[in-house]
Amino acid sequence: MIVLLHLFLMIVIANGAPIMARKVLGESATISIDGNRVFFDERPIFGASKTWWGLIASVVLTGLFSLLLGYEVFIGVYVALAAMLGDLMSSFIKRRLDMPPSSMAPLLDQIPESLFPILLMKPYFDLHAQDIVLVVTSFIIFELLLSKWLFQIGLRKRPY
Repeated sequence: MIVLLHLFLMIVIANGAPIMARKVLGESATISIDGNRVFFDERPIFGASKTWWGLIASVVLTGLFSLLLGYEVFIGVYVALAAMLGDLMSSFIKRRLDMPPSSMAPLLDQIPESLFPILLMKPYFDLHAQDIVLVVTSFIIFELLLSKWLFQIGLRKRPY
């Protein structure tokens, strides 16, 4: 059970690090991953809120956090990369749906960024289906509740 808590915390760190990077670095954190390019549908690929500094912060902080938990750094790095891949996929879909960056899409915003890392870690930690469902469900609830609080204290631009 402790492994599930550790994975949950790494997923939270991975997804929270870009928000913290933007707050700490301000405008210097605005180098978008897609280079402000558009897809063939003339919509942004990911949008301006998906930045290189956010990705770097996620990988570095989650890697370091995994060391603090007693795991090898690659565990945290893989969790972060998988979470960020899920986040980018969500953003790509939201742009296709003509949703602006940082707009709310419940479940689409939470499932890929928690499911991808937990699936990647499944063989390493011998996780079962109920473990995956527990971590993903916990992340959805936690993220939806935490977002409102982060907005209230000024760390998020919107309350979701």
